[in-house]
Amino acid sequence: MIKSSRKSGGGVAVAGSVPCRVVVCRDCCCGSPKVTGVDHAAQTARLEAAVPLRISDCLDVCDQANVIVVRPSATGRAAGGRPVWLGLVNDPEATEDIITWVRSGGPGVAPLPEILGLYAFTPPGRTANP
Repeated sequence: MIKSSRKSGGGVAVAGSVPCRVVVCRDCCCGSPKVTGVDHAAQTARLEAAVPLRISDCLDVCDQANVIVVRPSATGRAAGGRPVWLGLVNDPEATEDIITWVRSGGPGVAPLPEILGLYAFTPPGRTANP
């Protein structure tokens, strides 16, 4: 369940279309002291300042905490882009890589950077992207 919606930053989108969006899990494991050595508040604030962001309750993949999902823009979806789930996003460099990719257009518009491919996973109950 999405707890709050924040419109901020700016992904690449065609005028009038839905932009690329980021969903960050912040519940039982993600964003909690259970994941040590991460400044969760700083990560969320950085994302919020840079890209369209939504905060979600538990996404049920706690073994991958911290989880971030990058949802394609309307243009990206029309081009075949699907949500990309990223897990173990526990360092500021990975957060910056996500921001750069989203600002480049995200799924369906810009190829997934090789470094982010290391974080990508398919959550249980879903099929892998073609």
